[in-house]
Amino acid sequence: MLIFWILIFILSLALLVKSADWLVESSEKIALVLKISPFIVGVTIVAIGTSMPELAAAFASTLKGATEIVVSTVIGANVHNIFLVIGLAAILARRLTIKRSLVDLDLSLLAISTAIFLFVAFDGEITWRDGLLLLIAFLIYLAYTIVERKGEKGEVEGIVEIIPGSVEQLNFKVFLFLILGIIGLGIGAKYTVESTLQLAHLLKLVPSVIAFVGIAFGTSLPELIVSIRAAWKKKYEIALGNIFGSSVFNILIVTGLPAFVTTVKIDQITLTIGFPFLIAATLLFVISGISGRIHIWEGSLYVLAYIVCCLKFLGLF
Repeated sequence: MLIFWILIFILSLALLVKSADWLVESSEKIALVLKISPFIVGVTIVAIGTSMPELAAAFASTLKGATEIVVSTVIGANVHNIFLVIGLAAILARRLTIKRSLVDLDLSLLAISTAIFLFVAFDGEITWRDGLLLLIAFLIYLAYTIVERKGEKGEVEGIVEIIPGSVEQLNFKVFLFLILGIIGLGIGAKYTVESTLQLAHLLKLVPSVIAFVGIAFGTSLPELIVSIRAAWKKKYEIALGNIFGSSVFNILIVTGLPAFVTTVKIDQITLTIGFPFLIAATLLFVISGISGRIHIWEGSLYVLAYIVCCLKFLGLF
């Protein structure tokens, strides 16, 4: 039975991630054909699209009544994004150079977003009022980013490079994959959450542990692939910018929207272990950003911190 649910977990997580990919690519093509600015497509569909697996899993968890999975997955995804993704990217590139504009705008907004989330979640739950505050904060973030970035030609080019490309005309295949992406997200999210609960029961773990270590890792794979590929090509703005948009969306929207359905509860292990590691990851990222570069030794430290965090969540020390 354990092997069966592990297999279901892996397959449903793979479907969840792949469906998000189909949905994003189809949406990009439709948006570009409709003459929507490539820049707007870049800062919305591309940045938000990589967080669609987390959002789908969050709603599936909420409808299942396992809201503790929501925040655990989000915190896990953001810790993964900073410690694992950026850490590996720094190791691969040997040194990541951080542009001043990323520090002044994106890094500051990530830190502020994290602070707002911690403020509304410190009492162990996120109500619809908290969700509204998080939603408003995200809309302000999105508007501010578009206004500030629109005049920066280099940044626009950097974003557009990760878009697969436009199409000459809309065809049946584009809409087919759009529909398949939506359906796949629903099915993948449903069985990812179901298998998480079953594995937690069989392994005698709380669901948030499986969510933090398993779901968060799987749903962070798009960010990992994009950032590693960008670091290999020395495109540091893409490697880092991909993380900023996804992390802010996770912390504000993925935790905020489910709160409109029901109050999102945060369990003790997430509060006592997840929150401190999220704070540590954000602070270390800010410090590295101020210095203007992330060296290979810092990347190694990030990856080590990620391993320690996972082991701590699993109760192995």
